[in-house]
Amino acid sequence: MRGLQGIFLLFPITLCLFSQLAYSQLTQNYYSNTCPNVESIVRAAVTKKFSETPITVGATIRLFFHDCFVQGCDASVIVASSGNNTAEKDHPINLSLAGDGFDTVIRAKAAVDAVPQCTNRVSCADILTMATRDVIALSGGPSYTVELGRLDGLRSSASDVNRRLPGPDSSLDQLTNLFAVNGLSMSDMIALSGAHTIGFAHCTTFSNRIRSTVDSTMNPTYARQLQAACPANANPNLAVGLDPVTPRAFDNQYFKNLQQGMGLLRSDQVLFTDSRSRPLVNSWAQSTAAFQRAFVNAITKLGRVGVKTGANGNIRRNCAVIN
Repeated sequence: MRGLQGIFLLFPITLCLFSQLAYSQLTQNYYSNTCPNVESIVRAAVTKKFSETPITVGATIRLFFHDCFVQGCDASVIVASSGNNTAEKDHPINLSLAGDGFDTVIRAKAAVDAVPQCTNRVSCADILTMATRDVIALSGGPSYTVELGRLDGLRSSASDVNRRLPGPDSSLDQLTNLFAVNGLSMSDMIALSGAHTIGFAHCTTFSNRIRSTVDSTMNPTYARQLQAACPANANPNLAVGLDPVTPRAFDNQYFKNLQQGMGLLRSDQVLFTDSRSRPLVNSWAQSTAAFQRAFVNAITKLGRVGVKTGANGNIRRNCAVIN
């Protein structure tokens, strides 16, 4: 047992060291010579998509998170299944990813490739990273610089998704351990959870909290509202906003909601009910600036996870198809 424990403890350390070697090649001006206007091109495409549907924001952020947590930030979650291969996007936990997130990346990729100098010069992984930054800013969140230079992954398999993404009923220990494997701290995890200030969740992901016996950590009034919005035997595609107060604004309302027992998922509310994470929830509920600083730091670290460089990746001509 002691030997196995040693191997288990070494795994996240080894992964972090490998990731550090890869992300050290990321730079903020990576495309300055090959596609100098790439950020403005992506931003224009994302802004147009955002103007058409606000769902774009939560969908794109969630797509970025689901991508980085499985094989690293390599756009493998965008790849479509083909032949005998079931890709990541068709794993059951990813079937709820909104199509608007994928469409945002596809549109931005088309806009970039439409510029002759940029054609097939910018990775889908970097486009997803830039698009995530842009939707956050468009919805009132912080504007920040992004590191670029990722390559797209060479594989995408649904089998890689198993046990790598947190579930809606995850405990604080489960959440902390999953993030630690990717080199992210408890503080990073809580900050990134703050992205649930925007977006939606299907009724099936939290129905166990409002049926039969209502979860004791949930605000009773909020529970009744959810029961009305998500009746028993409702359409499985029915969804509600993660933040019932300011659902379209990227702000610190998420943490204020937790203080009132209005975390939609059990994995949200546990951040307040557990005494180990409650101080940060209270701090960020009080200060938007403090939350934004922590969020920018955490999402920058997230963007360094499992970066592909050299022979480990390439630039896809079509984000949905492995070259």
